[in-house]
Amino acid sequence: METKLRCAWCEKDDLYRDYHDNEWGKPVYDDDKLFEFLILETFQAGLSWYTILKKRENFRKAFDNFDYKKVAYYDEEKVEELLQDAGIIRNNLKVKGTISNAIAFMEVQKEFGSFSKYIWNFTDGKPIENNRKSLREVPSTTPLSDAISKDLKKRGFKFVGSTVVYAHMQATGMVNDHVIDCWTQK
Repeated sequence: METKLRCAWCEKDDLYRDYHDNEWGKPVYDDDKLFEFLILETFQAGLSWYTILKKRENFRKAFDNFDYKKVAYYDEEKVEELLQDAGIIRNNLKVKGTISNAIAFMEVQKEFGSFSKYIWNFTDGKPIENNRKSLREVPSTTPLSDAISKDLKKRGFKFVGSTVVYAHMQATGMVNDHVIDCWTQK
């Protein structure tokens, strides 16, 4: 059996390997999927990505399959329901931030036609190929993530600091930070 060389961060278990092999760094242009990653990254702030991946299906159920059109209209009763859901991260500010982000997301769609057009405009619609030799070379922020973060905040988004934005860029393939000896680079 052939052993695939992967980015070292994903070798924790099959959940991480599957995410690495099938999602991380693959370009996402679909608004629904971009919103899903925005929610997940919002809740990941200050926590490990592994924790979020383990709870991903719980988040999917709790947030109506990541339907931003529904999330934007969550009321206090729904917020309370979410804060009682042990399957997700029960953080009042993040729950309310997710609702704000759904509203801001739709405003961006109105202005640009889609969130995808807006966010990918920062990279001229193409992934940035970084050709990292090791994980030590992968930054947590860049001048570009700083700029996107600033613009998102100006548009009313919450929990979109530069580190969260850079993680979102990696997850959605706006940047390719797979190390050069990873099988995905072959």
